[in-house]
Amino acid sequence: MKARIKFPVDYPYSPPAFRFLTKMWHPNIYENGDVCISILHPPVDDPQSGELPSERWNPTQNVRTILLSVISLLNEPNTFSPANVDASVMYRKWKDSKGKDKEYIEIIRKQVLGTTADAERDGVKVPITLDEYCVRTQVPPTDDGSNLLYDDYYDDEELEDDDDEDDNEDLCYDEDDSGTEES
Repeated sequence: MKARIKFPVDYPYSPPAFRFLTKMWHPNIYENGDVCISILHPPVDDPQSGELPSERWNPTQNVRTILLSVISLLNEPNTFSPANVDASVMYRKWKDSKGKDKEYIEIIRKQVLGTTADAERDGVKVPITLDEYCVRTQVPPTDDGSNLLYDDYYDDEELEDDDDEDDNEDLCYDEDDSGTEES
């Protein structure tokens, strides 16, 4: 599926707009693709909305928090404040039937197949398994020491005094970083 985030000139003080360009059947997505989610609503106190001010946009939000919120919403629709009433009713019917009512799930299945085909046409590999979905990073090669900078944290005398301790002990980090001295 394709989406667009449009940032206003006064970002980060005002929220961006998030719109799906791909047709979506979801309780919290309007017919035009706009996403109805609290995090993208302006930071005004509106008692009629049913939203707490803390649930609305604030300047500490960023693209990452927006995407995580949208992904969460896709997985767990908010049927109390639907943008698509028909999709909301159908989703609740499916959920109440514990999956026996197949109408909603069939629409979603067709939607997923369509977006997968679009992605393949665009040369995008859609992850299917958890391993494909997870990003793996490569471990950087070990440093030969030529690029090390002097660290004021360590005092040569302090290290010499510790010679009687286990040479393999990690001097920098403790497994338990809770801040208690019992670790």
